[in-house]
Order: sequence, then C-alpha cells, then structure tokens
Amino acid sequence: MTRPDGVLSELAAWQAAVRDQFPILSGAPGSYLDSAATAQKPRAVLDAVQEYLTTGNANAGRGSYPWAGRTTALVDRCRRRIKGFLDDPEPDRSVVHVVGGTTAALRTLALDWLVDHLTDGDEIVVPFADHEANVSPWREARDVLARRGVRIEVVAMPYEPSGDYDLAALAALVSPRTRFVAVTHVHHVFGVDMNIHRLRDVIGPEPVVCLDAAQSLGHLPVSVRRLDVDFLAFSGHKAMALPGVGVLWARNTRGRRYAPRGWEGSPNTTGLVSLEAALDWFEETGVERIALWTRALGARLTAALDTLDAYRVLGCQDSLAAGSTVQRRQGIVTFRHRGIPAADLGFVLSEHGFMVRANSHCQAGATPGDASVRVSLHVYNTVEEIDRLVGLLAALNAECG
Repeated sequence: MTRPDGVLSELAAWQAAVRDQFPILSGAPGSYLDSAATAQKPRAVLDAVQEYLTTGNANAGRGSYPWAGRTTALVDRCRRRIKGFLDDPEPDRSVVHVVGGTTAALRTLALDWLVDHLTDGDEIVVPFADHEANVSPWREARDVLARRGVRIEVVAMPYEPSGDYDLAALAALVSPRTRFVAVTHVHHVFGVDMNIHRLRDVIGPEPVVCLDAAQSLGHLPVSVRRLDVDFLAFSGHKAMALPGVGVLWARNTRGRRYAPRGWEGSPNTTGLVSLEAALDWFEETGVERIALWTRALGARLTAALDTLDAYRVLGCQDSLAAGSTVQRRQGIVTFRHRGIPAADLGFVLSEHGFMVRANSHCQAGATPGDASVRVSLHVYNTVEEIDRLVGLLAALNAECG
C-alpha cells in the first residue's frame, strides 16, 4: 500500500492542473473545506450551462421546434449517461428518475414504491445513525402504512463503535420477513466506506437494498453492478453539478417495478446539463485518482490530529496514524476539541479563512451536544491548505494544553 505522502507527491502536478479548472478558487482568500455540503464546479460544468442557456434553452417534451427537440434529447441522453456512470448492468430495464436531490429521491421512493411493496409483518432495516435524509423517509413510510392498518417492523441497523455497520450483528437480525434495507455508501460524519460490497453476503439475495450515494458519487468509483443494490440516490450539487437536481436510480430486478406517481412536470434541464457535464468531467479527470488524492489528504490531517492531545477524531481510531493499513476516510475528517465547543472552534477557523462545517451535520438522533467540526475535502484541496489548518489547530492545542 502506497503511503499517503507518496500519493500526494506522485499526484501533485496532476492535482495542480485540476485545481486550476475551478474559477471560484482562483485568488480565493480562504480555503474551502466543506465539499460534503456542496462541491465547487469546474469550468467545464459552468461552460456547459452557459452554452445551453445562451444557445438552446427550452422545455423538454413540450414543443416541436428545434430547441425543444434538442432539450428533450438532452434529457434522455443524460439519463443514459447516468446509467453508464453507475455501471448499470441492465440499462434497458432500469429507470432514472430526476428529482431535486438525495432527500427528495429517498422520500419519493418511500412514498411512491415502498408503501406498496410491504405487507403486514414485514421488516425493514434503517440506519438510525446516518444522515436524517436516510432515516425520516422510512419512518414516514411506516406511519403511512400504519394508517392503512399495515404494521411493519423497523429494525435498527447495528453499528461498530468505530461507526461502521456491524455486519456480523446484522446477520443475526435479518429474517425471512426482511424486505428492505436502507444503507449509506460513505458516512457523512465518519467519512468511511460502509462496506456495502459485503452486504449481500449477510442479507442474502432477496431483500431490496437502497443506497444513499450522496457522499460517494464523484469521490470514488460507484458501481451498482458490483455493489448489487436496487436503488441509488444522489444529489447533483455534491457531485459538482448545479443545486436542485438529483437522481433516483431503480434497477427493477427485485420487488415491484418502480415508477414515479403522478404528473412529473418540467424537468430541471439546466441541472441535467450541469450533471452530464460533471459526469464527463469526472471520467476525464479520473475518479480513481480523485479518491487517491482525497484519501491521502485526509490521512495527512488525521495523522497530524493524532499527535495533538486536545483533539479527538470521530470514527475508527486505528486509521489515524500515517502508517495505518486500516481503510482510510474518504475525504471527510470530523473531530472535536476537548476544551473548545465545536461552534466556537468553527468560528475561529472561519476567522482564519477555513470554511468548515461545525454542528451536528444533520445526523439522525444527534443533539446539540453532539456537534463537531467537519473538514470535507475534494480534489481541488491542496497539501498546503491542510498544513496551514494543522498549524492553526496545533496552536490552539498548545494554548489549551
């Protein structure tokens, strides 16, 4: 395994050229370290949107003139592009439903499909320590069914102390009535790959699996073929596209065929233009290289924090040291200071030009006392930014020591 510093050295020239493609970062006075909330946009995405809006902006499926026809073709092409990017094994069977984001995708699935898929006594597995977006829709589905007189069992996904799913414990919870399992690919607080590629070995071939890929798409390769999931949701704005566009992908090989209910209205054509351009950009840039860079940057930060006794990094402690062979965080490092509240620490970092998030990060079940500082990285972040951040955190460590 190549050590993080070796990866950063080998990819330095490549990363510098990539960073130059983000206009917002040119001459920016601070360091943007909040990509888990929303990612910045490369010039290729901005140019694609500008070209569409100035040369052929129209509604899709609503007109017979050339602009409308091109826009209709664009929407269809983007749906196919999404399937290809996800390594869809059966694109003729699957469906891509365009929505506003991950939350809308999961809620649509819960109310348009899941409530019709379950019967009295069925069980669903819900990850109650993941993002609220991957918890609330399943509770809502349970409540809708209860009003219909259908009682289902909601089983809490078990977790390891490190924050990973406890798949051994899950194996003991799965029963012949387990119909649906909701999971997350990369945890938005702990930053770890949740080992979804091992899930089928635990739950078997029958249950339907829904994957929240909001923090993985564009950060590491995402293959629905390899992961063997049935639904996948993600937000465009976290994947370098514009806000307001998201995707629910449905495989349609287990359970009822998914079809959205009701009149869909006009699609977010500008959002789809940006999403198609972003997916093209990811493939040209290389998602594997992006993953290597962000993991190495995160390892550099965690290794430094491991030497500062005032800080505790959330998640697996065995992965902190620079020489660790334990699975690295996927560009998300979340921590607390033993003497400075997270909100105050976030303010101090902001005053020094570091744009981070400092709260409970929409984690289901979290309270204000669970607040922490999250540094979330992408390919445009640099070694110099991490080293400056570490320098400031070290100074605060010394002051509070």
